Amino acid sequence: MRDYLADVLAMLGPGGARFASPQAWADLEAELDTRLPEDYKAVIDAYAPIQINGHLSLKHPATERWNLGKYIRQTSHTWAELDWDREDWLEPEENARIVLGLDKVTFGTKDGLIPLASTDRGEYIFSAPLPGGTGVRICTVEHDGSWYEYRMSFTEWLYRYLIGEDMVGPNSSAFYPGPVLLEPLPMSPDDRPTPTYGPYRGM
Repeated sequence: MRDYLADVLAMLGPGGARFASPQAWADLEAELDTRLPEDYKAVIDAYAPIQINGHLSLKHPATERWNLGKYIRQTSHTWAELDWDREDWLEPEENARIVLGLDKVTFGTKDGLIPLASTDRGEYIFSAPLPGGTGVRICTVEHDGSWYEYRMSFTEWLYRYLIGEDMVGPNSSAFYPGPVLLEPLPMSPDDRPTPTYGPYRGM
């Protein structure tokens, strides 16, 4: 089986692991009553808080600014306020219950959708259990409210996203040739972190 975590780390280059904290993850997972994907945690610990290729933002559970736990709570609350039982969805793709095969749509719970990341294009990336509890999947929603399912790990999803595949629905590619741009998010109002690039990747 292909090691997509290794592929992503190779594409992004050495991470600083500035805020890696097993306790911060333990506290967040206790609050959510579930474990987050291990490959996702490895990427977050290596690089976050960061924006990748100008669009995809990753937050960290151990930082006060760009805090992942706060992001999960706020994002879950916002999405949970929608009336997921209504019958007048404009398009079938907007009904998460149908697209994802859910009896009930919940957010920020172990049986529901947990926000992992977002982009400045209004896209959101979630993890959710596979039907029958046989694993996890990645679920995404476009800025127009259309949902999509990707039955793969977070790092496979991220790898495919970075090489330019449509990973938030059709025609959603955000591909940039050359090394991946890594922009650490500022940790204070006066912080001006220096952008860096990952290694040459032959594309």
